[in-house]
Amino acid sequence: MNPFNIGFQTAEDTPFMTLDSLGCQEVDSPNYSFQGNERPDRGHIIFQYTLSGEGRVEIDGTTYWLPEGTAFLVQVPSSHRYYYDSASEQPWKFIWLNIRGEDAQRMWDRIIAQEGPVVTLDEQSEPIRAYWKLYHRIATEQICDPYILSVLVYEWMLTLLRPRIHATTSVQDSPVILQAKQYMDDRYAEPVTLEEIAANSQVSRHHLCRIFQKNERCSPFEYLRRRRLEAAVALLRQSDLPIQEIGVRCGFESPSYFGKVFRQHYNMTPTEYRQSYS
Repeated sequence: MNPFNIGFQTAEDTPFMTLDSLGCQEVDSPNYSFQGNERPDRGHIIFQYTLSGEGRVEIDGTTYWLPEGTAFLVQVPSSHRYYYDSASEQPWKFIWLNIRGEDAQRMWDRIIAQEGPVVTLDEQSEPIRAYWKLYHRIATEQICDPYILSVLVYEWMLTLLRPRIHATTSVQDSPVILQAKQYMDDRYAEPVTLEEIAANSQVSRHHLCRIFQKNERCSPFEYLRRRRLEAAVALLRQSDLPIQEIGVRCGFESPSYFGKVFRQHYNMTPTEYRQSYS
């Protein structure tokens, strides 16, 4: 899917919900960052779903990781920030909907109360299939009438309110997380993929991301990065190995990437950390 951006112009005081914009985008720059209380557009609600890579969203002081198959739901204005993390290993590709109107905000409050600010959705789930149906109708029929757009958006929002079967995160899920962690602990020095971690845990990658997000407040890859950093810190303290070799031994693909991730987490370079520890 190539990037696209479709925007609409309607009166600011529209009482019913209507579509402001929708699109697909790929970012890989830390300059991609939006503060919910600083945006010029007001009275908007945003749905943003990760197709690949991962992003971050901070909501009321809590940071959520947004791997493939997760979406965040926020209002503008509100206390939130969503952004691309420069420590990510690949670009963040996502789709979004920007909706506004008094009716939209009331309905959004119900969705947030039911689902929370971050949801996990399979690419074949009803809300995602309805999104692509909405996009194709608008693109092929050149729809721009605000009343027709309102009907289409209302139908899409109802898919988020429709009860869905949610995977539990009770005791039965604990062994899955433990097994995934053990797999990553044993292979942090290797180029491990999400598919391999999920297959070893005998679950789908979407299910693995979902329970990690809910139980650990991070993605499996974020856990793996932390494990690699812990191993790197131990070698910096306990050995005289060159910085570059430590990065390789701990699973980082290049010295520059190792330095960038280390600096982001510890606010200093590996060399500075070794000197300060000494």
